[in-house]
Amino acid sequence: MAELFLYISLFLIWFMLFYHMFLMQGGYLHYLKHPDQKKEWDKNPGPMPTFSVLIPAHNEEMVIEKTLDSMVAMKYPKDKFEVIVINDNSSDNTGAICDSYAEKYPYIKVLHTKPPNGGKGKSGALNQGLKVSTGEVIAVYDADNTPEPEAAYNLAIGLNNDEKAGAVVGKFRVLNANKNLLTRLINVETLTFQWLAQAGRWFWFKMTTIPGTNFAIRRSILEELGGWDEKALSEDTELSFRVYNLGYHIRFFPAAITWEQEPENLKVWWKQRTRWARGNEYVIGKYLMEFSKLENKKIGLDLFYFMFTYILFFGGILISHTIFVTNLFVDLNLTIGIVSYVLLLTGFLLFVTEVLLALSMEKGQLTVKNFFVVLLMYFTYSQLWVILVVYATFLETKRVLFKQEVKWYKTQRFKQGETKEAVKAALTAEERRREGRVNK
Repeated sequence: MAELFLYISLFLIWFMLFYHMFLMQGGYLHYLKHPDQKKEWDKNPGPMPTFSVLIPAHNEEMVIEKTLDSMVAMKYPKDKFEVIVINDNSSDNTGAICDSYAEKYPYIKVLHTKPPNGGKGKSGALNQGLKVSTGEVIAVYDADNTPEPEAAYNLAIGLNNDEKAGAVVGKFRVLNANKNLLTRLINVETLTFQWLAQAGRWFWFKMTTIPGTNFAIRRSILEELGGWDEKALSEDTELSFRVYNLGYHIRFFPAAITWEQEPENLKVWWKQRTRWARGNEYVIGKYLMEFSKLENKKIGLDLFYFMFTYILFFGGILISHTIFVTNLFVDLNLTIGIVSYVLLLTGFLLFVTEVLLALSMEKGQLTVKNFFVVLLMYFTYSQLWVILVVYATFLETKRVLFKQEVKWYKTQRFKQGETKEAVKAALTAEERRREGRVNK
């Protein structure tokens, strides 16, 4: 019996490894292709739509100023640009800081929310902001983000040049990547996710998951969908499925770049990632139950991907680990022998190869230091994810069984140092040329 379970777990693990190899090929092909797409769209960007940026902010005094500075620096026609900060029941100086920017810049507006409508979490804050926004296009940035000056422009031309795109998703980079080992591991994780899962799925299937930040969606779609699901902890993933169901695709356009702060200690990371895992499991459960009612069955591809990742793949790893540890103390009479070690080593080499390929697509990331970070990542960070998913599954199962209320965890922020060089660098000659055109 133990050997049967071991074979099942190996099948699940290797199925996902091969699928990731397939996705990474697509990600690399998109990496080669997208600069030409960007050049083509720059030649004919189309008329800039009215553009509303929503920034949900709950107790964000530590980071909100730099976020608003980046909005001021955004190279978008200011007569078509508005920034709405939803000061969501903050108890610190977030509201006062935002009000001071609103007094200086007429395109920055502040919406102060209080209970019972305020303080319910990100989805609720975004729905409140949507009500007072006016743009044809709605973009979302988290309060710890410093998007690059052309981010809004790039998101807009993505929608202008792709009528079938319900939303356009940009790329995010880790602002505090070099802070400590944890942030280095997160940096590797985010780059791999974007070039493997986001770019790969876009290239092969024209599907990309809306992230929590740095994306733009057509207002008409949001209004048709009724805004964000306030029961979802991963409101971004849940929204993606509903956009797919309307028959639109979600485009990954890495020319739109933002820099965001990541957790700098394990406690904050654990709480944030647990929310993500629980949120994605909520989406899996919701759309598995409603699958027969969905109009666009292509959603099944992404539903299968999320289900395999959070249930089958992690389940396979957990079974494999359990059998391995048990066999150290109790002879399970396994006959697979040396084959299991060969598969383990090969899987490790595939993991390292995929991650290094993703790092090679970002300037300055394929370094000797990051090579050793990747080696360490397999045995530490990746294994920690297995434990986290088990814990998140327990919490989500308990919530469903006992009909508990969903509680939103707001990620703790850390005091920022100087803004990333890439964010605050002087405009290049090409950017200056483009600025004269875009800001007209």
